[in-house]
Order: sequence, then C-alpha cells, then structure tokens
Amino acid sequence: MLKCRAAWRRLAPLARASSTLCRQNAKRAVLRNERRPDLNCSQMSTAPSGGGRENTLYVVLVGAACLGGGVYAYRTVLGDKQRYQERISEIASRTRRVEPEQQKVQTQTEPAAATEATKDVPEEAEEPQAVVEEERSPAPAETSAPAEAADLPLGSIEAPTEPITEAPEQAVTQDDTSEAISDPPLRIDTPNQPVAPTEEIEPLSNTPEASEPSPAPVLESEVAPVAVDESISEVSVQLQDVPVVESEHSAAVVQETAVEPTPVVPVLPEHAPYLLIGGGTASFAAARSIRARDPRARVLIITDEQDLPYMRPPLSKELWFSDDPAVTETLRFKQWNGKERSIYFQPPSFYVDPVELTKVENGGVAVMTGKKVVHMDVRGNKVRLCDGSEITYDKCLIATGGIPRNMQVIERAGEEVTKRTTLFRKIDDFKSLEKISRTVKSITIIGGGFLGSELACALGRKSADVGLEVMQMFPEKGNMGKVLPEYLSNWTTEKVRREGVQVLTEALVKNVNFKEGKVEIKLKDGRVVKTDHIVAAVGLEPNVDLATSGGLEVDSDFGGYRVNAELQARSNIWVAGDAACFYDIKLGRRRVEHHDHAVVSGRLAGENMTGASKPYWHQSMFWSDLGPDVGYEAIGIVDSSLPTVGVFAKATAKDTPKAATEQSGTGIRSESETEAVAGKMSPTLSTPIPPVAKDDYGKGVIFYLRDNVVVGIILWNVFNRMPIARKIIKDGEQHADLNEVAKLFNIHED
Repeated sequence: MLKCRAAWRRLAPLARASSTLCRQNAKRAVLRNERRPDLNCSQMSTAPSGGGRENTLYVVLVGAACLGGGVYAYRTVLGDKQRYQERISEIASRTRRVEPEQQKVQTQTEPAAATEATKDVPEEAEEPQAVVEEERSPAPAETSAPAEAADLPLGSIEAPTEPITEAPEQAVTQDDTSEAISDPPLRIDTPNQPVAPTEEIEPLSNTPEASEPSPAPVLESEVAPVAVDESISEVSVQLQDVPVVESEHSAAVVQETAVEPTPVVPVLPEHAPYLLIGGGTASFAAARSIRARDPRARVLIITDEQDLPYMRPPLSKELWFSDDPAVTETLRFKQWNGKERSIYFQPPSFYVDPVELTKVENGGVAVMTGKKVVHMDVRGNKVRLCDGSEITYDKCLIATGGIPRNMQVIERAGEEVTKRTTLFRKIDDFKSLEKISRTVKSITIIGGGFLGSELACALGRKSADVGLEVMQMFPEKGNMGKVLPEYLSNWTTEKVRREGVQVLTEALVKNVNFKEGKVEIKLKDGRVVKTDHIVAAVGLEPNVDLATSGGLEVDSDFGGYRVNAELQARSNIWVAGDAACFYDIKLGRRRVEHHDHAVVSGRLAGENMTGASKPYWHQSMFWSDLGPDVGYEAIGIVDSSLPTVGVFAKATAKDTPKAATEQSGTGIRSESETEAVAGKMSPTLSTPIPPVAKDDYGKGVIFYLRDNVVVGIILWNVFNRMPIARKIIKDGEQHADLNEVAKLFNIHED
C-alpha cells in the first residue's frame, strides 16, 4: 500500500496540471502585468463540456495506478504464501533424532499442539526425507482386522506421555547425514505386552555434538488387539528415509531393513609442499635430493602405475637372463657380477603412507600409485587427478617420461593384431612378454635401436631353451644403424644373429594383417613374415599431456617441455627426465632418453627446488648391453650421420660388461660414476698401437665430430672411463690426432 500511495503522489500532479493552473504562477503573473489573466480552467470532475479529454486522461492514469497496485499486492501475497508453504515443508521434512532419558514436558497441551502442526504439512511436497508423524490420541478401537493396522502410518503409533519437539530451523547438511547414525528400531508390541512410554525426540542442533552417533532408542507403543504375525517383533526404520506406509491389501508385512556400514575412504593429502608428477627414475632422484637438502621436507609422488619407483634398464637386460622361474613376481635379478638386487629403488617400508604425510614429524616421501594427473592449474598451484580430487602444492616437478610409439600400420590392422602387439615400457609389459615367450612359437621385434636390439639378444638366447623363433626387422642396414657407424653396426648385427635371432635388414613394413591364426607382416620389397606376436620398439614420445592445461611450452623440434638451464619451466615448476627439452651450453638444445640423464636431471631439479639455482652442465651418459659379453657406453651426440673416427684394440677377458660390473660392484653403471672431473689430459708416449685384425672390434673408442670438434664418444667394451670422455666434450677443442686422445682411455693395456 505504501508503494501505491507513493505512485499516486507522483501521478496526481501530472493529472491536475491538465485542468488546473497553479495559483502561485497566476499571482506572479498579476504582479508583473498588473492585471489578472483570464484563465479558462477545466475542473477534474466537474468540467464543462469540452473538457472530456483531460478527464479521460485522469481516469486512465488513476486506473493504471490502481491496477498496478493490485497486481503487486497479489504477487506479494502469493509469494509470501508460497514461501510459507516451502518453509513449512522444509521444517516438516527434517530428520528427527531420538535421545533417551531427556527432560519430560509437564504440560499436556503442548504435544497436541505439536501434533496438529505436523499434520498441517502438505503431502504434495516431494522431499527426500519423509515425516514421521506421532499422534497422542489413544489407539482406535475399530482395529479388528490386520488391514486396518497396515493402513496406519509407521509414525502414527500412540505416544501417551512424551511430546514431539520440532527440529530447529537449520538445514541439515549432507555431512551430518553421512555420519554413521544408528537407526532407531520401531517395535510393535503384541496386545499382551505392557505399554512403555516413548522417549522424547530431541531436536537437531547445529553444534558439533549433534553430528555424533547416538544410541538407538526403542519406541514402544500400543496397538489395538489385531491379528499380527508373531514373527514381526522389531522393525528397523532408516533415519534418513522414513516414508509413510499405505497398504491397499488386506494384510501388510513390514520388512526389516539392515543398516549397511559406510565404507571408509582414505583421506588423501590436500596439500604437498613438494609435488612430483611421475614415478620413474627422475622423480625418485629428485625426492632423494630434496630430502638431502631439506631433511624435514614432505614429498608426494603421484604415478599412474601400480608400482613403486623402479629402474627400467633391467627390464630389457638382466631380468631376461635370470634363472629364477618366479622372476616376474620377485623382480629380483643377478647382475653380471653375480650380485642380486631388486628392480625397485627402495622397499615399501622406505615410503610414508600418503594419508600420514602431513602428520609425520620429520617429513618423508609418499607415493600415490594408480593416480594420474589430468589437469594442472599453474596460477592456483594445484593439480586435479583422474578421480576428481585436487591437491595444491608449493613446488612441482613434472617427470612424466614418455609413451612408447606405435606404428600406424599396426593401429589400422584391427583388434586381433593390436592385442597381439606389445609396446614395451613398464613392468607389466615385461611380465606379459615373458609369459608370451613361453606360450607362443614365434615373436617378431620391429625396431633396430637400443631397446629392439637388447630384447632381440635376450629373447634369442632364451629361444634355444623354449623352442622359440625370434625375428628382428628394421629399415636400417644394421642394428643401431642410427647410432653406430656402418662398419660397427654390421658387426653388431652379426653378433645378434649369433644369439639365435633372424635379422631382416632394410625392412620397411607396408601392411599388417591377421590371417589363419597368425599375424602377417608384409614388407615393401615383397617379403612376408608370419608370426604369433609383435614387439614394437620404434621409439618414444615424450608425455606432454599437461602442457595445454598448464600453459607450458613444448619444443617443436625435439618434443618435450621446453625448460631453461636450471630445468625450470615456470617460477615454481621444474621438468626432468625424458620429458625435458633442456639447453646444453656445449651442444645446444637437446632431449635425452636415458637412465643416467633421468638420474642427473632429477637430482639437479630437486636441488633447484630447494633453492640451489644450479645450471645443467652435466653431460649424461647412456649404455647398452648385448648380453654379458658385449656392451658400450656413450656420451654426447652420437649420430651415425656425423663423421666418426674409431680406434680399436684387441679385447681381453676383462673387457666385458660382466667384468666391468664385478670391478665396480654395481650393474647400473651410472650409479658407479663419480662427480670427479678428469684432470688435465697430457697423454704420455706409449708403445705403438698394434694393428687390429679386420672386423675384430673387441674394444675401442669412437669419436663423433662436428666442425672437427668432438661432440660425442662411444666406449666400446671400455668401462669406467666416462669422466675422461666428459672432460673431452666439455673442453670442446680440436684435436689433430685422435689416436693420441684414445690413449687416455688405456685401451691398449692388457
């Protein structure tokens, strides 16, 4: 009404102006002109003929104002009524909780009033929780049939002494209802049993105590003598959902509902000061480095694999030469020196439970297995996992490694070919291929690089014992043709063939099909190979799935996350391992996919995450073993397209991977390296280099040149000399006679 009055006050002057002249203005005009003007005034309601237009305007304005006020009043009353109904429904739908031995209400009129208020709740409101109505009236006398008892609501049982207290007007949150609250059983007594008073229903409160589980009281009430089955003595009614039961049959049986315990979901840490994405070698090296510089650091590793951090090189090397039939379960192997070790870096007892990471006094390293980070919020310093949970961090390391590359001809070949193809990378791939090698008759390895050649030698040596046919094909002219010079690649190919492998060189795959229970591989030159299983070892793609969501730069030439000399992609984000494309101050921008690089880059990233600010100047090495007799170590850029100079000598019994591990005491040769830098290189004169028989590459050193500067070195069956090779590349000098440089490696010593 106040708004209608205000509107009228604004509209009335406008209506009056059409028929009445302001007297004040008239007086002023008389004072100025010394005469009173003749005003033809039209009255509002008593105007003479000719003033109907002004009256019509006045009526329209007044009518519009009245109509608007009426509409507004109607909508206001209707809205108030609707909100009132919603409020009543909300109050009526709240869960009631029964507490034993509460204070009893003295007056008898209040229960009746509460009962009437409960009855007024409209039944049409669809609420997730129904209302349990309590009536204080005595039991009806006309209950001679079971149908009448069944027609009674579950809540309409006499409660002669205790009132019903409505719940307070606070919404019940889902956290309150998710607690393990015992459901109050409702007991229907037989006519011969005495009637016990009901317990008072305690209103819900917003205090923390209200969310605690309460004991299950018993509501006892009398039902008129009806024919009720004696087997029905107790009815458990769920507290969160107690609907009103209405039966249309002549008899009704209330079934007992069992309360299922809510499974306990472990609470994962919501924040990690140091978050490492990826569970490989780089992450473990970073975690160990962080803990070394900050002994109280809390480090969380998230990996999508089901295994704890482990080393990958034995998967294609030593594990295949184990005599233990349970090697796939124990994952323990004997090194070339005979010592046994596990593939895992540390046992499970080394790590902290992720749930307890924030509670451990001195910090620790926790690993979340089977979880994948799918989104990265760089500005918010948080990541989202595959299950939707989020974890915030202070500093983060991305060490997601790479994904095995598949061939398009295999992807297009269909499901039968795909399920008979292994992309070798993880522990599960080793277990699967080892089992397949004992059940099939032939396996074909596509790829002539490090992984393909290592698996070919491993399976070839095993083929004689299990009757397995092993074939290897690649487009190059020899094994590791992209790395080794042609003459050494051809020699390596013959070595692989002596291991029992059928090697097909210059083999380009054209098509792959599945026919008559065999996988048929057609080559471009017309050759056809039929096999039972395929191992695709054709390279690795860096895992850069988080680049889009995190806004991180990916290198267009080498792939991987583009980082600076400190392996930093952002102010609080570092990248290490196979996924890092870093800048080498000597060799330019590079990306390396080897174990030693993962160790060194992960260690440096961990140091920089704790404030070291060190540049990455270390030249990482890598190695490969073709069985226990032939192996090599390499450093720098080793590309067969570069000019090379090789210096070889006759090998002895000490010049094998087995002898090298016996001397160093470890099978992972990067772990035996020291950070000591080789001293000044001043080779002394020695005996002349004896001639080496043709095609006898027992041991030697291969130098890779670019602009007459050594940029890469391979030590062929020469071990524990890597600091010298690193020093040569670091100096970046031109050498007139590389034979004299080769003497630094003592390849001519017996």
